[in-house]
Amino acid sequence: MTRAYPARYRDRFGEERTTILDDGGSLTTVIRGVRFRGTDFDGFGPVGVSDPTQVASFTFLHGSLCFCTIEADIPLPVVTPSESVDSLLTVELELGEPQPTGQMDRERLRLRLAVNGQTYLSDGKSGWFEDEMLNVQRKLPPGTFMKACINCAFSDYSPYGHGLFGNMICFRANKAGYRALPSGQEFEKDAYFAVMDTVSEMVQETHLCPEFERRKAGTGYRG
Repeated sequence: MTRAYPARYRDRFGEERTTILDDGGSLTTVIRGVRFRGTDFDGFGPVGVSDPTQVASFTFLHGSLCFCTIEADIPLPVVTPSESVDSLLTVELELGEPQPTGQMDRERLRLRLAVNGQTYLSDGKSGWFEDEMLNVQRKLPPGTFMKACINCAFSDYSPYGHGLFGNMICFRANKAGYRALPSGQEFEKDAYFAVMDTVSEMVQETHLCPEFERRKAGTGYRG
């Protein structure tokens, strides 16, 4: 199922309201009449552009948008001790200018969760969706949590690394095998690699399926 997120794009030429479409594996948006697609919020590249003048007002690094700010509003259910309520997770991503080194001079991610009339901000220090969402989670009242893959008992990451957003491994097809993995100081990568062969699919931190279960600390590779 494709989800639509209200979004804002801003650069030195001004701000434009748009929509980001998320099919669970890729993100698509249209800015100034140009269609962009990527698997990550910092990986939007132009699609189907035949005339270079169409993208002359944009700045790119390795084919992806930079020197801009991208914001998006993602609906998320939040569970409290008494009920499940709707919340809004706002993504605020600042992408800096390209440098001769082939890198941006800055990339800053901050998340804002609005729920039950309260707003919870991540610290914006990690540069990763995972850490920023967990940072917000730690600020929520006791017994309250975001009901999404980031907090699911069967989600994890690859030891080989991942991008800013997404690339979570779902182990719901082998719950017993994943739960049986030793963790903490007893964690064994060889055992984890074996279980990785039973992956159901790759998911995003904000995804949710009917088999969600609340994650317990000290589980799997990410602990």
